[in-house]
Amino acid sequence: MELLFYVIPCLMITFLLVGIATALRRSRQIGRAWDGGVTAQARCLRSYTSTSGGGDSSASTTLHHVYEFIARDGRVIRFDEANGPSTVIEGDLVTVHYLPDRPEQATAHAPAHGKLAAGTGCVLVFYGVGLAFCVIFILVVHFMFSTVDSLLP
Repeated sequence: MELLFYVIPCLMITFLLVGIATALRRSRQIGRAWDGGVTAQARCLRSYTSTSGGGDSSASTTLHHVYEFIARDGRVIRFDEANGPSTVIEGDLVTVHYLPDRPEQATAHAPAHGKLAAGTGCVLVFYGVGLAFCVIFILVVHFMFSTVDSLLP
């Protein structure tokens, strides 16, 4: 039974570390595309919303756009991006930023390094608090179990 108090927080720590790595990787990709990438004109093919939550919890919607552009090497690239501006509708032309060797990781978000840093920082703080909670929980549980074990005959 004691094992569950160690295994579950360790699984949570694993998922939190994966989340941290994913957030940092995506932030670096977008930053590199803005700084050292190239630009192209893309057409918005479709916009749609996805809904999460609902039922007993509050629902949230995310606006997605599907863009298509021609990369410098002549390939037609299509990508889906979340949290785009609501003013972009189907048929609009937008500027996309991408790295020449990875055009499928393009972004249509306008360069905003401060917003990117703030957003990534908030995500990292959230994950960090969860990580700290799990570590403290494991330490407290270990202390409690070792204390109980020393008191029992």
